[in-house]
Amino acid sequence: MEYRTLGASGLKVPALSFGTGTFGGKGPLFSAWGNSGVDEARRLIDICLDAGANLFDTADVYSDGASEEVLGAAIHGRRDRVLISTKTGLPMGDGPNDAGLSRHRLIGAVEAALRRLGTEYIDLLQLHAFDAFTPVEEVLHTLDTLIRAGKVRYIGASNFAGWQLMKSLAVADHHGWPRYVAHQVYYSLAGRDYEWELMPLDFDQKVGALVWSPLGWGRLTGKVRRGQPIPQGSRLHDTAQWGPPVEEERLYRIVDALDAVAAEIGRSVPQVAIAWLLSRPTVSSVIVGARNEAQLRDNLGAVGWKLEPEQITRLDAASDVMPAYPYYPYRTQEGFARLNPMPV
Repeated sequence: MEYRTLGASGLKVPALSFGTGTFGGKGPLFSAWGNSGVDEARRLIDICLDAGANLFDTADVYSDGASEEVLGAAIHGRRDRVLISTKTGLPMGDGPNDAGLSRHRLIGAVEAALRRLGTEYIDLLQLHAFDAFTPVEEVLHTLDTLIRAGKVRYIGASNFAGWQLMKSLAVADHHGWPRYVAHQVYYSLAGRDYEWELMPLDFDQKVGALVWSPLGWGRLTGKVRRGQPIPQGSRLHDTAQWGPPVEEERLYRIVDALDAVAAEIGRSVPQVAIAWLLSRPTVSSVIVGARNEAQLRDNLGAVGWKLEPEQITRLDAASDVMPAYPYYPYRTQEGFARLNPMPV
């Protein structure tokens, strides 16, 4: 396993980490993802640790807290061998203070997560969404308090817009509070919007990207192909409406390119899609998920080798899309490009 520094921190994280959205299996979305109980979760964690993937990502909303509970039980007795990342901020109930990032909510959410995980500290706490109703100063001061109390070690954001992340970093710098070292983002060959603004921002501010849904919400597994129905057993049947959209013809063009590269090098389509992400700037770790051992072992096979530059170029071309304004002039006009080179 390759280890990378998480943003501007000193924390080393594995290039591949494991997402535990498949643990617990409560509710229409998460039950479609998976329903691993403690025994199966323990087996999947064993496989990850054997491969060197020691970062496990969860969230309080995953199966209404059950994912954290299963993860906590599955790592019992080996807390010192793992890194735990969890997220909070999305609604956990219908009450007025059951969502968001107020001081009241953040402190309560962290205490609840610690109980479910059965641990005294969270290695990486990420805010699951930006809260426009709570002052950024209140959020960051509360996070500073939690870090000083030893309950959280590093902080990050997830699904923030560029201005939201930059404002938070600037406020943290102004007050001398801890900065976000991670930004958990959607990024895949089927969804490259991250490159338009967030990647240059993360590159400039030294924030490490943790990539969620690297296989495009299950569309880049090699099972979804041109002229064929979505196979039985695919979670797309039940979850497509919640996932990031992708234009159909573009998806098939990407899958064709993945097929060709995979055949050339004797790798699976998911391995090639993940390896492409690992070649991109700012990516600290790609979060892989699996409902069973076979899926997990295949995903873990995406490390230990690299795509050739020519193969990356072909995948780039197949998945490319012209960004919206104000980003496209930096791609299409020489004067803009000379003034503001992109990191990709």
